[in-house]
Formats: sequence, C-alpha cells, structure tokens
Amino acid sequence: MELEKIGDRIRQKYGALGESAFERLKAWLSGSFPYAFEDMLQTHVKEERVDLLFDAFWQVLPFGTGGRRGRVGYGSNRFNPTTLAMTVQGHSDYLKKKYPDRKQLAVAVANDVRVFNDIAGTYRFLGEKHPMLGVSSRSLARLACQIYAANGITSYIVSPNDPNGVLSTPELAFLISQTPEIVGGVNLSASHNPPDDNGIKVYDEFGSQPIAPDDQHLVDTMETATGVKTVPFETALAEGLVRDLPANFRELYLSGYKRMFGDLVKSVSAVPITYTPLCGVGLRTAGNLLQELGFPIHTPKDQGPDGSFAPIPFRAPNPEVPQSTQPACAYAESVGSTLVLSSDPDADRIGMEARLKDGSWYHFDGNQIAAILTYFLMLDPRGPKRKGLVIETLVTTKLLGKVVELAGGSALVDDLLVGFKYVADVLKRLERGEGYRGLQLRPDQLVIAAEESHGALMDHRILDKDAAPASMYLAWLHQQLVAEGKTLLDYYHGIIEHLGGFDCMSRSITMTGAEGMLRKNKIMASLRERPPTKLLGQTITRWVDYSDQKQFGPFVSETDKTPRDVLQFFTDSVVLTVRPSGTEPKLKLYCQRIPTSAPKPGQGGIELLKEARDEANRAADETYNVLLDRIDVKLDTTTLLLPDIIDLNVKLAFQDRTIGDLKSKVQADQGDLKSLLEWLATDCKAMTPGTSPLPALKSPVSQLLKAWGATGATRLGKELMSWANGKA
Repeated sequence: MELEKIGDRIRQKYGALGESAFERLKAWLSGSFPYAFEDMLQTHVKEERVDLLFDAFWQVLPFGTGGRRGRVGYGSNRFNPTTLAMTVQGHSDYLKKKYPDRKQLAVAVANDVRVFNDIAGTYRFLGEKHPMLGVSSRSLARLACQIYAANGITSYIVSPNDPNGVLSTPELAFLISQTPEIVGGVNLSASHNPPDDNGIKVYDEFGSQPIAPDDQHLVDTMETATGVKTVPFETALAEGLVRDLPANFRELYLSGYKRMFGDLVKSVSAVPITYTPLCGVGLRTAGNLLQELGFPIHTPKDQGPDGSFAPIPFRAPNPEVPQSTQPACAYAESVGSTLVLSSDPDADRIGMEARLKDGSWYHFDGNQIAAILTYFLMLDPRGPKRKGLVIETLVTTKLLGKVVELAGGSALVDDLLVGFKYVADVLKRLERGEGYRGLQLRPDQLVIAAEESHGALMDHRILDKDAAPASMYLAWLHQQLVAEGKTLLDYYHGIIEHLGGFDCMSRSITMTGAEGMLRKNKIMASLRERPPTKLLGQTITRWVDYSDQKQFGPFVSETDKTPRDVLQFFTDSVVLTVRPSGTEPKLKLYCQRIPTSAPKPGQGGIELLKEARDEANRAADETYNVLLDRIDVKLDTTTLLLPDIIDLNVKLAFQDRTIGDLKSKVQADQGDLKSLLEWLATDCKAMTPGTSPLPALKSPVSQLLKAWGATGATRLGKELMSWANGKA
C-alpha cells in the first residue's frame, strides 16, 4: 500500500514523467537489478520522499559525451554500482561482438580520487551508515575489473592492491594507444563536477572517446545487456585477469613531453612556480613533469589527492572557476611565486593565474591560454617556431586562425563540434590516411589542439586533452617574462596588439533535474522558432542550426543529435553560440568578439582587451536574459553576479526572497556583522552544498549596498560593505 500511495503522489505531481519514474522504481524494487539496495529504496518509500524518488527515477542516467556522469545515489538516474555494472557489462558485450576472432581481450581501467560523502546531505534520512557512503572512483574501478574478468576480459589498472591508486585521463589515453593488446578502456571520474558526482567515460581502441555512430553501437549494446557477471577481485587478480600497468609506462608518458620540450630545458630558471592539482591526480602528470624538467615547484600541502575537495572554494575543482585557485594564490604569495598553474581532478584541463605588478591576481580563461600557447609555439622567436596543424572547436577563439595565417605553411581546423572526441576523430582520420576536408597531413604534424574550456593537446599519441604539456610551456614562458620584468598578461596584451582585439566570454545557465531538461529544451526550441534579430543593437545577419539535416546531413544515430543541438548567430562583430552541455545540467552560451577593423593608432593591448572584453561581456549578459526570457524568467543585475555553477532555481530564490530580507535587516541596523553573515550563510546554503556560500555573495552584496544608497549606509550596512570588498 505504501508503494502504491507513493506511486499515486508521483503521478499526480509529475504526470507522464512521474508514471515512467514509478515504473522504474518498481523494477528496481523487484530484485532484477544488481546492487539496487532495495532496502534503501523501501526507506525512501516509507519516508515519503516523493521528489527525491521522482528525480532518482525519471530517466536512466543518459550516456552523454563519451559516458555517464551524474549525482551519486540510489536509482536509475544516479551514478552508482548498478549504473556502473550495467555500463561495463554492456561494454564487455560490445567488445566481444567487435572482436569475435580475438582469443584474449584487454581493457584499461582508470579512476580519480572521488569518494561519496553525501556532502549535500541528500541521504541523511538513511542514517549515518548506508551502502552508498564511501563509494569511490577506486571502488567502482575495482568493480569494473571484476565484471570484465567474469566476461573473460583482462583489465590493466594502476597498482591493483593499492586502495588509493589513481590514474589520470591523459595517462589512460596514452596507455590504450601505446599498448596493442588493449582494445578499449573506462575512466571512473566526474572530471571537474561537484564532489557528490561521479561517472564513467568509455574509450575506444585508439584511446579516444567514440563519436557517432560508433558510440550508438556501444549504447545499443549497453541497453540490451542482461545478467551482469562478476567474480571476486582477488580471484581475477590471481588468475591474471587483473594486471598492473606496464613497468615502463610512466617513463614513456613523461619522456614524450621531455623530448617535445627539447632545448628549452637549458634555460629553466629558479623562478618559483606554484602548481595545484585541485585535490585531484595531477601530481602524477603535470606535477611530476614540471619537477623532472627542473622547475622549482611549490604545491599547497592540503591540495593533494582528496575526493571531498574540501580546501577548494565551493568544492568546485574546476580551472574555469576563478575562485577555485584563490587559496593557491594566497599560498603562492607566501613562497614568492607569481604564477599559479592548476589542473582539474582527472588532470586534463589546465588553469592559470598570474600576479600582476599591483599585487592582484589575473585569471586567464581557456581561450586566452589557448592563444598564448599557440602564439608561443608558432610565432614567438623564443619558442620552437613550429608549423603544422592547429585544431579547435567552433566555440574556441578565432585568434588561433590569425596565428596560423601568420605562421605560414600551416593548416587550421576550426569548425568542430564541442568535445575533444571530435579533435581525436580528425587525428584518427589523418592516421588512417583518409585526410580531413581536403587536408592531407600526418597526425604527428599536430602543433596544438585547443578548446575554450581549458583543454589542450600537443602529442598526437594522446587523443584527449592533457594539462601536462601546457604546464611546462607556460611555466617556462613565465620564467622568461619575469626576467624581462613582464607578466603573462603583458604577453597576452602583446598578442592582441599584434593580431587584433579578439575576445570570448562563456557563460552557462545551470538547470538541474527534469524541470531543467524541459527548460533547456524549451529555450532551444524557442530560439529555432523565433530566432533573435539583434544583439548589442547590431543586426543578426545570419544564423546556423547544426541540427539542420539539409545543411549538415542526416543524423547518423541518436547519439548524433545532442552534440549537434547547437545554434550560432552572427553579427558584424559577435558570434553567439548556444548549446546544452553533454556532461552537465547546463545550457551554455559563448560570445566571441571578432575585431572588424585594425587597432586605432597608439591603441595598446590593455585598451584593446578592455574594449573587446566589455563588448563580449555585454553580449553575454544580454544573451543570458534573452535565453531566460524564453522560459519567462529574468534575473536582475545583482543576481547575474552569482557564479554560473549555482542552479537557476537557487538564484531565483536569492532574487525573490534573500535580497528583500537582507535589505530589511540592514535597514533595521540591529545585531552585529557576525550574526548577519551567519544568517546569510544559512539562508543561501543551497547555493554551494557542503561549503560556505559567502565567497559567492561578496560581489552581489557589494552591488546591492551601492544600489541601496542611504538605505544601505547604516552601521551594519557599512560593516557589510567592508566585508564584501574584502576589507574585513
């Protein structure tokens, strides 16, 4: 009766989606799914967790950009041992079908540092101990090995008996490509997602993530996989179906980059470099490479491997988030370093902050990092002056094209869909001698492949992004600039003085759950039905829909549809791109500013960057609310200052409730600052579960107090302003 009662409530509240959710819940309670923890789900039912049950079962966690990624928990729409087991069993079946004549198949299994501690408190009603607590990327990787072994497939996993063993994404890609017997692999990681998330990425025999239609064949096999097989890990290890990595693997991985660095090693100096893996696995890759090249590396002691990401602001270990490296910047000052390099938990993304002459820190976005690296590799007289192939996606800075043009004797691919798997596809085609859209180059002619989300690839044998080579070049360039009394920002100013005022601004609207999916779909449908006609007062001269089958060809599979759900709008000076993320619950927008004329006489890089950034920012802010208007939502200028990692519904609660309550408290001028901040932290705790939201509130609070004028100029208001401006 309890179950049927819950079913009625789910159906009444959520309609057809609720019916589907309830049917999946019943299936999971039937005992037909492995590791379903039916007793925990029964507790959900008894506790009448209607909304949680709906969100946990309204869909099967989708196979997105190369794999599955989402919140850890109980249910089909969560990442858990069940999701993992069915994915790996499907992958095993797929490999057997693909290689029917091979007597022995082998895969590589990697994992990062994640451990589920329920930081958001979602499952507190289950008590202090329940089966999902402590589930880690490592424990899931071992389970994957057990399933592969039961299917007769050998798994290579780093240090099998070490409970803390980790392997980065680029190492996995290299291991697969350089080990002939390995025909695929998986990585247990949620990359830069919050700590309560986890996931699995699937790799092909080349060490890349497959694109459509190959990924569709994999998905189809996973959906029809039945009867998960497993053997004890110790048995698989004893029988040789679980093996350690080849003995010389790490040496081979690092030596390739050392050769690439070449004679530059002779001019490595004593200028200190700060590097943080943001509590991930990057000390194995970027950290070790920098040390072996002789750079004096300093790493904050509390930012080594830690699956809770506790020292990282917002627990957001993402180089795209400027606040993520604030503690590392403070540490850098204590050791006399003016450069902070960072990588995300699986060590494929690169981040960079530089301390300026006024003592402030400048955060470089992914496009700026890509521009600096490409310019250094191809045009800087101090660099290697390489010629060859440059690859970027359609949302990456067009400045790279200017570098390629001036370098001469080089080629550019700049129209790829978003995702490094499309970069890998170009290189695989070149390896097979097929060419790519008229290009007949060798893959070893690659100079750099880059994307706006802080990814770079320089070794054609590693078909995924890697923070390590970017780190070594940026560290070296920084040291040379320090000797000249310059910073990397000065260097970037010089680039745009030379090539023009290009700039890009990326934003995202986070919308979680079924409601978020419906909102994203509604926005994209509305843009197609009623495309905007102006941006920044400029006429939109044309727009492109990458899902248009007449222009871009028919969909080759269902998995081809999501990556092609991309719209681009063009004015004379701005290219606006809108797309749903394939790995996160976000709608992403990219505003690229293209210079329409040469710089004015005497116009320097500082002025050029300010002009370009102001225009890109205005375009992004305007677009943000244009998109929200399609779902009848609007954010005020204050709420727009909240970080994009915060869910839209939480932002709306701040706008509709918190701002008014805060104004009343400031106006009443009662109590002290400490009590006010405690209230604010409690009221806004949903913004950043498990960590203080206060750092995210400083800019909005400062703007509010300025807007309130005399109302905000009370004693308490002045103290709050001092706090918001970092003076208290």
